[in-house]
Amino acid sequence: MRSKKALNGAGIATAIVVIAMTAGCGSGNDDTDTNSSDGGDGAATIDYWLWDDAQLPAYQQCADDFTAANPNITVKISQYGWGEYWTNLATQIAAGSAPDVWVDQASYYPQFVADKQIEDLQPYIDKDAAAVDFDSYVPGLADIWVVDGARYGLPKDWDTIGLVINKAAAADAGLDPAALQDLTWNPDDGGTFEDAIAKLTVDEAGHHGDDPAFDKSNVAVYGFLPEWADGSQGQNLWGNLAHSNGFSYSDKNPFGTEFHYDSPKLAETIDWMASLADKGYAPPFDQQSTLSRLEVLQSGTGAMTSMGSFNQLMFKDVAGDYAFAPLPSGPEGRRSAINGLSDALYAGGKHKDQAWEWVKYLASPECQSVVGATGVIFPANSEASDASIAKRADLGLDASVFLSYVKDADGTFLIPINYNGSEMSQIVQDAIQSVALGTDDAESALSDANAKVNALFK
Repeated sequence: MRSKKALNGAGIATAIVVIAMTAGCGSGNDDTDTNSSDGGDGAATIDYWLWDDAQLPAYQQCADDFTAANPNITVKISQYGWGEYWTNLATQIAAGSAPDVWVDQASYYPQFVADKQIEDLQPYIDKDAAAVDFDSYVPGLADIWVVDGARYGLPKDWDTIGLVINKAAAADAGLDPAALQDLTWNPDDGGTFEDAIAKLTVDEAGHHGDDPAFDKSNVAVYGFLPEWADGSQGQNLWGNLAHSNGFSYSDKNPFGTEFHYDSPKLAETIDWMASLADKGYAPPFDQQSTLSRLEVLQSGTGAMTSMGSFNQLMFKDVAGDYAFAPLPSGPEGRRSAINGLSDALYAGGKHKDQAWEWVKYLASPECQSVVGATGVIFPANSEASDASIAKRADLGLDASVFLSYVKDADGTFLIPINYNGSEMSQIVQDAIQSVALGTDDAESALSDANAKVNALFK
């Protein structure tokens, strides 16, 4: 999933007030008289929401191109940060004033389906047989959005997870750049991954984490910055390590009904992650900076972290200062979450036909080639994805690490796609964060969380 930054209560409240004040300008209110279903001329303003500011320029270009070809349809784009995005969206859906189209994420959409808040696109596709070329997409992405024959999204993009490492810190630690490309991990001693993390950690006196003189109470540079705010997916770290340790989320995915968060394989993984802070190799959870992990990395107080392919472009101006590497290989091999986004069509919208035209265009090679040319993300369209990779190479960014997993039949796994996703995320995240805080052990916290999650499906 995309970068997640928690908002404080005041920030969320402010965001909701702002959206409520502007709702009168949204799709549900200002264009009713021109809606073709109301006997108008087919003119409409389509409200479109996204959360990634880095993608905004490309999608604005798509919107401009779309309107040039469809003069009666204007697209108004609104962008919000990850936390406020979902808060605002929930508020607007409850008020019946949601945007006509919004960027959707795989772990969220099942609940929209259950609550009948998004449209099945299959009838539109059936009426417009040439609208979508499913063969043009990266394999597997289109199937994410299908429930019992209904289709609730068209593939938009995809991503995997890797490591980003400060090259100067690695050189200072005496780490071989080639070795960083083939790290190993296990929950017992952390493998060469933990060895690297220890060497990258430096205390105020200049002692590295593998030096007996290292003072874990006075750390200047943490060797690793873990992600703890990762819901029930663990997409940015723990899910990947746990899968490489033999864990799986549920009896099946998508739409599992029996979950495995009580697995010893997951508990071992979370215990190992928590041990990094105990050893001084990672910041204590309750003392983490309010900055994102990537901002902390760039500030120089962290040496390595995990990151999604969607974040790589933020290093374009300092590409020579950072190395990118695959995630470490665990007892069951190297594993990365693979995720994709789509665009949801609001079931309560008043301009569904015009909104479908926009959704269709967003999924087209024309729009996705515009997005791919920026290099910001990997579009679902295969040719546009290749263009994004080439653009990153031109900027000095090696994206090959993010592609490495798809070469292995077992190299990727889907994040959980289930009903009750929001409730699941809160339950599991609270349990895992209790371990990070040291207020509970992983086995008991996760066993309790698993019981609560499974109760949601009874």
